[in-house]
Amino acid sequence: RHVGPRTKIAVDTLEGDVDPVGACIGARGSRIQVVVNELQGEKIDVIRWSPDPSTYISNALSPARIDEVRLVDPEGRQAHVLVPEDQLSLAIGKEGQNVRLAARLTGWKIDIKDVNKYDSVAAMAEVESQRQADLEDRSRYQPDYQDAGYTEENY
Repeated sequence: RHVGPRTKIAVDTLEGDVDPVGACIGARGSRIQVVVNELQGEKIDVIRWSPDPSTYISNALSPARIDEVRLVDPEGRQAHVLVPEDQLSLAIGKEGQNVRLAARLTGWKIDIKDVNKYDSVAAMAEVESQRQADLEDRSRYQPDYQDAGYTEENY
């Protein structure tokens, strides 16, 4: 199965009285339709950009209804998004396309979770365990130049 071409773009404005999404889409989609036609029918989701990562991630997952965004590892840019059970498939999208595009747009690793089955203690333990594993992997791949007779002066 192949999911057709689709993209997400984030827009914002410095003008407080302008709706940036509406301005990009235009009356009855007239402005965005010109772009869609240039891209040979590629679907475009226009979302509102936000400096707040939680809001931005929530906007990027539209049209799904998001209950909460938890930034579980801000340094590693990892978030858990809690959605009602009836919104899981919409948030994930066909073949994972919605969450994949949202992750690329925001730069965050996004895990969609059912709000009713979410165990915050277990989730944080899993994140910490993964962080430790990543640190161990990085330290394993750091060459030890002193073992080979090199010093920092050689660089």
